Amino acid sequence: MPVERFLLPGSERGPRPDSRPTGTPNPNDTITVTLALRRRAALDPERHEEPLTRTEFAARYGAAPDDVRRVETFAQQFDLTIVAVDVGRRTVVLGGTIAAMNEAFGTALQLYQSPRGVYRTRLGPLYLPADLQDVVVGVFGLDNRPQAQVRCRRHRRIVGPAAAADTSYTPPQIAALYQFPGTVTGAGQTVAIIELGGGFKAADLQSYFKELGVAAPSVTAVSVDGAKNSPEGDPNSADGEVLLDIEIVGAIAAGARIVVYFAPNTDQGFLDAITTAVHDDVRQPSIVSISWGGPESSWTSQSLTTYDQAFQDAAALGVTVCCASGDSGSSDGVSDGSAHVDFPASSPYVLACGGTRIESAGGALASEAVWNDGVNGGATGGGVSDVFPLPSYQASAKVPVSVNSSHARGRGVPDVAGDADPSTGYRVRVDGHEVVYGGTSAVAPLWSALVALINQARGKPVGYLNPMLYASGAHACRDVSSGTNGAYRARAGWDACTGLGSPDGPALMKLLATAKTT
Repeated sequence: MPVERFLLPGSERGPRPDSRPTGTPNPNDTITVTLALRRRAALDPERHEEPLTRTEFAARYGAAPDDVRRVETFAQQFDLTIVAVDVGRRTVVLGGTIAAMNEAFGTALQLYQSPRGVYRTRLGPLYLPADLQDVVVGVFGLDNRPQAQVRCRRHRRIVGPAAAADTSYTPPQIAALYQFPGTVTGAGQTVAIIELGGGFKAADLQSYFKELGVAAPSVTAVSVDGAKNSPEGDPNSADGEVLLDIEIVGAIAAGARIVVYFAPNTDQGFLDAITTAVHDDVRQPSIVSISWGGPESSWTSQSLTTYDQAFQDAAALGVTVCCASGDSGSSDGVSDGSAHVDFPASSPYVLACGGTRIESAGGALASEAVWNDGVNGGATGGGVSDVFPLPSYQASAKVPVSVNSSHARGRGVPDVAGDADPSTGYRVRVDGHEVVYGGTSAVAPLWSALVALINQARGKPVGYLNPMLYASGAHACRDVSSGTNGAYRARAGWDACTGLGSPDGPALMKLLATAKTT
């Protein structure tokens, strides 16, 4: 008897435009998929004056037992195996053969060749049995294409300390320019860093922090979906992203614990890493730093929705999420002539971090402008979301209508900014080499380290700080009003290049010292 099915909204998928079909996967190969389930109750993250514990969150907003049982029945029906269930994350992981997955989800998986390798995908939407309607929010793992890119840019050459000193800075020097609080170290805080490739070597970290004269922080690697800390031994690889993130956070907030969640670079892996970090009741991160992303147009609707829900979870749990806004200006690297913003930075529940170019003199900031190296270089991402509506906290920020439409006013990106120009970039150590990196990838860990310092100073996590920052009228940030990222130009107040501006350490400490969480 045929199974009555429904179309899973937002699950439509097709091949990358730069790829070609190359066959079908072996029907006997086994894979896993992650099913994201609905919450048992509606969540308004701003309603909670104090953050929930992860146990409280799971009990109030986790997956309902009956919904999990329905998924278990579905798995039995189609010869799939229950691999893992996490009520707080609202995820059920199923395993099975390609043939069983095709039948279970009403699809036909195919293989495609792209410049980034062979990947598995489907054509069109997914179909689930009617009994799961409204229960399943998204299905991740059938498609395994690389989903995100790093948001860092390397300076044009490997340099030594003397050569780099003129135009590059150590992270503590950047922190001093922005007047980060110097009386705290981030002690008692855990900063989660999401990585989708590459790795780090303990020897690099030991050498780097010894050279800086900074106590080496505690750094732990966590495997998600089978990915591991796997350094490639090349500064031009994803190792650069991993070491940049760790070394910025560790050099500025040496007392904080750093936990690096390594996951496969797929929509499933990225989501699982985020939800694992946000709901980790063992390590209990208070900050999540994300320097990977892609234009909104490269994601399925179910991904945009489910990731955004994960960031809502973070807000309710008092976890601050900092995301890089992209390094390809207002196009975000898309060549269709339209403006695009980067996701996950465009989620209203993250702190989107844009980029600037700084000049200093006598140990103080002399000037700061939008980072834009021109057509042959990088530029800060920023603009107006085509997906997420204008959040209430941006109601008075004068977010413009999108240049793509004369009437669409969506979530404005970024929220804040910081030094990102590789020519005034960060001196870090990668695979035995001293390298200068920039990009908005550096700004996410920069703000993450600052939040760790503020959290320690105030004695509790600041959590979802976007509403507090915008309510301050940008008085807690250094306004950046010069430059352009392509389609958008900086101006006084918030703009779609640098948001509210770069960090003003004393002003932020004053604002957030007694502010209520979320």
